[in-house]
Amino acid sequence: MSSERVFGLHAVNSVLKQDPTRIKVIFVQEGRTDERFNSLLELAAASGITVQRSARKRMDMMVEGVHQGVIAECKAIQAADESDLQKILADLPDNALFLILDGVTDPHNLGACLRTAEAAGVLAVIAPKDKSAPLNSTVSKVACGAAEIVPYIQVTNLARTMQQLQQAGVWITGTAGEAEQTLYQANLKGHAALVMGAEGKGMRRLTREHCDQLVKIPMLGSITSLNVSVATGVCLFEMVRQRGIE
Repeated sequence: MSSERVFGLHAVNSVLKQDPTRIKVIFVQEGRTDERFNSLLELAAASGITVQRSARKRMDMMVEGVHQGVIAECKAIQAADESDLQKILADLPDNALFLILDGVTDPHNLGACLRTAEAAGVLAVIAPKDKSAPLNSTVSKVACGAAEIVPYIQVTNLARTMQQLQQAGVWITGTAGEAEQTLYQANLKGHAALVMGAEGKGMRRLTREHCDQLVKIPMLGSITSLNVSVATGVCLFEMVRQRGIE
Protein backbone atom coordinates (compact mmCIF):
# COMPACT_ATOMS: atom_id res chain seq x y z
CA MET A 1 0.00 0.00 0.00
CA SER A 2 1.29 3.48 -0.89
CA SER A 3 2.15 5.92 1.87
CA GLU A 4 2.26 9.66 2.41
CA ARG A 5 3.59 12.06 4.99
CA VAL A 6 1.18 14.16 7.03
CA PHE A 7 2.85 17.00 8.91
CA GLY A 8 2.01 19.78 11.31
CA LEU A 9 0.60 19.50 14.83
CA HIS A 10 -3.05 20.00 13.87
CA ALA A 11 -2.94 17.66 10.87
CA VAL A 12 -1.20 14.83 12.71
CA ASN A 13 -3.46 15.26 15.74
CA SER A 14 -6.49 14.97 13.46
CA VAL A 15 -5.29 11.69 11.97
CA LEU A 16 -4.50 10.38 15.46
CA LYS A 17 -8.03 11.14 16.61
CA GLN A 18 -9.95 10.15 13.47
CA ASP A 19 -8.02 7.19 12.05
CA PRO A 20 -4.88 6.24 14.01
CA THR A 21 -4.60 2.92 12.14
CA ARG A 22 -3.36 4.91 9.11
CA ILE A 23 -0.18 5.95 10.94
CA LYS A 24 2.91 3.77 10.56
CA VAL A 25 5.37 5.90 12.52
CA ILE A 26 5.61 9.46 13.84
CA PHE A 27 8.82 11.48 13.62
CA VAL A 28 9.18 14.20 16.26
CA GLN A 29 11.78 16.92 16.52
CA GLU A 30 14.42 16.52 19.18
CA GLY A 31 14.03 18.96 22.06
CA ARG A 32 10.30 19.74 21.63
CA THR A 33 8.57 19.52 25.04
CA ASP A 34 5.66 21.99 24.99
CA GLU A 35 2.14 21.05 26.13
CA ARG A 36 0.60 20.58 22.66
CA PHE A 37 3.52 18.40 21.67
CA ASN A 38 3.27 16.24 24.80
CA SER A 39 -0.47 15.82 24.25
CA LEU A 40 0.21 14.46 20.76
CA LEU A 41 2.79 12.03 22.13
CA GLU A 42 0.27 10.77 24.69
CA LEU A 43 -2.25 10.09 21.93
CA ALA A 44 0.38 8.23 19.93
CA ALA A 45 1.35 6.12 22.93
CA ALA A 46 -2.30 5.28 23.65
CA SER A 47 -2.66 4.01 20.08
CA GLY A 48 0.57 1.99 20.22
CA ILE A 49 2.23 4.05 17.49
CA THR A 50 6.03 4.12 17.24
CA VAL A 51 7.60 7.54 17.78
CA GLN A 52 11.10 8.36 16.52
CA ARG A 53 13.08 11.42 17.61
CA SER A 54 14.77 13.17 14.73
CA ALA A 55 16.93 16.24 14.08
CA ARG A 56 15.17 19.26 12.62
CA LYS A 57 17.47 19.37 9.56
CA ARG A 58 16.51 15.83 8.65
CA MET A 59 12.80 16.60 9.12
CA ASP A 60 13.11 19.72 6.96
CA MET A 61 14.26 17.47 4.12
CA MET A 62 11.39 15.01 4.59
CA VAL A 63 8.58 17.38 3.61
CA GLU A 64 8.00 20.68 1.84
CA GLY A 65 6.23 23.01 4.22
CA VAL A 66 6.11 23.92 7.92
CA HIS A 67 6.11 20.64 9.85
CA GLN A 68 6.13 22.20 13.38
CA GLY A 69 8.36 19.38 14.58
CA VAL A 70 6.05 16.47 13.77
CA ILE A 71 5.67 14.27 10.70
CA ALA A 72 3.55 11.12 10.45
CA GLU A 73 4.28 8.42 7.90
CA CYS A 74 0.79 7.23 6.97
CA LYS A 75 -0.98 4.80 4.71
CA ALA A 76 -2.33 6.87 1.83
CA ILE A 77 -5.92 7.94 2.37
CA GLN A 78 -8.23 6.37 -0.20
CA ALA A 79 -11.01 8.08 -2.12
CA ALA A 80 -14.43 6.40 -1.99
CA ASP A 81 -16.29 5.27 -5.10
CA GLU A 82 -19.78 4.83 -6.58
CA SER A 83 -20.62 1.88 -4.33
CA ASP A 84 -20.08 4.07 -1.25
CA LEU A 85 -22.38 6.72 -2.72
CA GLN A 86 -25.11 4.14 -3.31
CA LYS A 87 -24.97 3.17 0.36
CA ILE A 88 -25.41 6.82 1.35
CA LEU A 89 -28.31 7.34 -1.07
CA ALA A 90 -30.07 4.24 0.22
CA ASP A 91 -30.53 5.81 3.66
CA LEU A 92 -30.63 9.59 3.38
CA PRO A 93 -31.14 11.63 6.57
CA ASP A 94 -33.37 14.72 6.62
CA ASN A 95 -32.01 17.64 4.61
CA ALA A 96 -29.20 15.60 3.10
CA LEU A 97 -26.47 17.83 1.70
CA PHE A 98 -23.83 17.00 -0.93
CA LEU A 99 -21.01 19.00 -2.51
CA ILE A 100 -20.00 18.35 -6.12
CA LEU A 101 -16.66 19.70 -7.37
CA ASP A 102 -16.36 19.82 -11.15
CA GLY A 103 -12.76 20.34 -12.21
CA VAL A 104 -11.17 21.46 -8.93
CA THR A 105 -7.56 20.35 -9.43
CA ASP A 106 -5.67 22.29 -6.75
CA PRO A 107 -5.13 20.18 -3.61
CA HIS A 108 -5.17 23.29 -1.41
CA ASN A 109 -8.62 24.18 -2.72
CA LEU A 110 -9.82 20.60 -2.30
CA GLY A 111 -8.58 20.52 1.29
CA ALA A 112 -10.28 23.83 2.08
CA CYS A 113 -13.53 22.63 0.46
CA LEU A 114 -13.45 19.41 2.49
CA ARG A 115 -12.92 21.36 5.70
CA THR A 116 -15.85 23.66 4.93
CA ALA A 117 -18.01 20.73 3.83
CA GLU A 118 -17.43 18.91 7.12
CA ALA A 119 -18.30 22.05 9.08
CA ALA A 120 -21.54 22.44 7.10
CA GLY A 121 -22.64 18.84 7.63
CA VAL A 122 -22.11 17.65 4.05
CA LEU A 123 -22.62 13.88 3.66
CA ALA A 124 -20.10 13.46 0.85
CA VAL A 125 -17.99 15.44 -1.58
CA ILE A 126 -18.27 14.13 -5.15
CA ALA A 127 -15.85 14.74 -8.01
CA PRO A 128 -15.02 13.14 -11.37
CA LYS A 129 -12.00 10.86 -11.46
CA ASP A 130 -10.52 12.83 -14.36
CA LYS A 131 -9.28 16.40 -13.90
CA SER A 132 -9.80 16.48 -10.14
CA ALA A 133 -7.33 16.82 -7.30
CA PRO A 134 -6.39 13.51 -5.65
CA LEU A 135 -6.36 12.94 -1.93
CA ASN A 136 -2.81 13.49 -0.71
CA SER A 137 -0.86 14.88 2.24
CA THR A 138 -1.45 18.49 1.14
CA VAL A 139 -5.21 17.93 1.07
CA SER A 140 -5.06 16.23 4.46
CA LYS A 141 -3.08 19.09 6.02
CA VAL A 142 -5.33 21.85 4.64
CA ALA A 143 -8.50 19.90 5.51
CA CYS A 144 -7.43 19.71 9.18
CA GLY A 145 -9.01 16.29 9.75
CA ALA A 146 -12.01 16.63 7.41
CA ALA A 147 -10.39 14.37 4.80
CA GLU A 148 -10.67 11.52 7.31
CA ILE A 149 -14.33 12.31 8.08
CA VAL A 150 -16.15 13.39 4.90
CA PRO A 151 -16.15 10.77 2.10
CA TYR A 152 -14.47 12.06 -1.06
CA ILE A 153 -16.18 10.09 -3.80
CA GLN A 154 -14.58 10.03 -7.23
CA VAL A 155 -16.92 8.88 -9.99
CA THR A 156 -16.38 7.82 -13.59
CA ASN A 157 -19.33 9.70 -15.06
CA LEU A 158 -20.35 12.85 -13.17
CA ALA A 159 -23.49 13.50 -15.24
CA ARG A 160 -24.77 9.99 -14.57
CA THR A 161 -24.04 10.38 -10.86
CA MET A 162 -26.01 13.63 -10.82
CA GLN A 163 -28.96 11.77 -12.35
CA GLN A 164 -28.70 9.16 -9.59
CA LEU A 165 -28.80 11.92 -6.99
CA GLN A 166 -31.90 13.40 -8.62
CA GLN A 167 -33.60 10.01 -8.69
CA ALA A 168 -32.99 9.82 -4.93
CA GLY A 169 -34.78 13.14 -4.47
CA VAL A 170 -31.75 15.42 -4.31
CA TRP A 171 -32.23 18.89 -5.87
CA ILE A 172 -29.04 20.05 -7.60
CA THR A 173 -27.97 23.70 -7.56
CA GLY A 174 -25.13 24.83 -9.79
CA THR A 175 -23.18 28.06 -9.45
CA ALA A 176 -22.67 30.29 -12.48
CA GLY A 177 -21.91 33.99 -12.83
CA GLU A 178 -24.58 34.40 -15.51
CA ALA A 179 -27.39 32.85 -13.44
CA GLU A 180 -30.56 34.96 -13.19
CA GLN A 181 -31.20 34.40 -9.49
CA THR A 182 -28.81 34.99 -6.64
CA LEU A 183 -27.86 32.49 -3.98
CA TYR A 184 -30.08 34.36 -1.52
CA GLN A 185 -33.18 34.26 -3.75
CA ALA A 186 -33.08 30.51 -4.39
CA ASN A 187 -34.79 27.79 -2.37
CA LEU A 188 -31.99 25.60 -1.04
CA LYS A 189 -33.92 23.51 1.50
CA GLY A 190 -34.50 19.76 1.54
CA HIS A 191 -32.19 17.15 0.00
CA ALA A 192 -29.69 19.24 -1.95
CA ALA A 193 -26.39 19.14 -3.80
CA LEU A 194 -24.24 22.18 -4.53
CA VAL A 195 -22.08 22.15 -7.67
CA MET A 196 -18.93 24.25 -7.78
CA GLY A 197 -16.95 24.52 -11.01
CA ALA A 198 -13.27 25.11 -11.63
CA GLU A 199 -11.92 28.62 -11.18
CA GLY A 200 -12.04 30.52 -14.43
CA LYS A 201 -13.78 27.84 -16.50
CA GLY A 202 -16.65 27.11 -14.14
CA MET A 203 -18.80 24.04 -14.61
CA ARG A 204 -18.54 21.99 -17.78
CA ARG A 205 -21.47 22.23 -20.21
CA LEU A 206 -22.82 18.74 -19.47
CA THR A 207 -22.61 19.33 -15.73
CA ARG A 208 -24.49 22.60 -16.09
CA GLU A 209 -27.23 20.89 -18.12
CA HIS A 210 -27.85 18.39 -15.34
CA CYS A 211 -28.42 21.04 -12.67
CA ASP A 212 -31.99 21.73 -11.52
CA GLN A 213 -31.24 25.41 -10.98
CA LEU A 214 -28.38 27.89 -11.27
CA VAL A 215 -27.46 30.60 -8.77
CA LYS A 216 -24.83 33.31 -8.50
CA ILE A 217 -23.14 35.03 -5.60
CA PRO A 218 -23.82 38.79 -5.87
CA MET A 219 -20.51 40.60 -6.32
CA LEU A 220 -20.53 44.26 -5.30
CA GLY A 221 -16.89 45.17 -5.87
CA SER A 222 -14.67 45.24 -8.93
CA ILE A 223 -13.52 41.62 -8.45
CA THR A 224 -15.81 39.38 -10.48
CA SER A 225 -15.16 36.01 -8.83
CA LEU A 226 -14.10 34.33 -5.59
CA ASN A 227 -11.66 31.54 -4.90
CA VAL A 228 -13.59 28.28 -5.23
CA SER A 229 -13.11 27.32 -1.58
CA VAL A 230 -14.33 30.72 -0.41
CA ALA A 231 -17.34 30.57 -2.74
CA THR A 232 -18.09 27.06 -1.48
CA GLY A 233 -18.19 28.34 2.09
CA VAL A 234 -20.51 31.20 1.19
CA CYS A 235 -22.93 28.88 -0.61
CA LEU A 236 -22.89 25.98 1.85
CA PHE A 237 -23.59 28.16 4.84
CA GLU A 238 -26.46 29.90 3.09
CA MET A 239 -27.88 26.39 2.64
CA VAL A 240 -27.30 25.75 6.34
CA ARG A 241 -29.01 29.05 7.21
CA GLN A 242 -32.07 28.23 5.11
CA ARG A 243 -32.40 24.91 6.89
CA GLY A 244 -32.71 26.78 10.18
CA ILE A 245 -29.90 24.80 11.81
CA GLU A 246 -28.32 26.51 14.80
